Amino acid sequence: MTYQLLYFAMFQDWAGKNEEQFSSAAATPAALYEELCKKYSINYPQRQLRVAVNDQFANWEQPLNDGDRIAFIPPVAGG
Repeated sequence: MTYQLLYFAMFQDWAGKNEEQFSSAAATPAALYEELCKKYSINYPQRQLRVAVNDQFANWEQPLNDGDRIAFIPPVAGG
């Protein structure tokens, strides 16, 4: 399947881009995140992130479909 991945904050730094088309056999956001951690040498705990699928917050075990838009959202601070 091919997914549209959106990267924010530190994920842009790790991936060196703000989005990409990514082909993967991963069937859930959790499996996809694990694959991306290996690809980009990310050592950041999944439990500290939120995931969105097609612009809606999602469960890490939600089944993915070809063409889904996925964003891994780190905590942010601001003022």
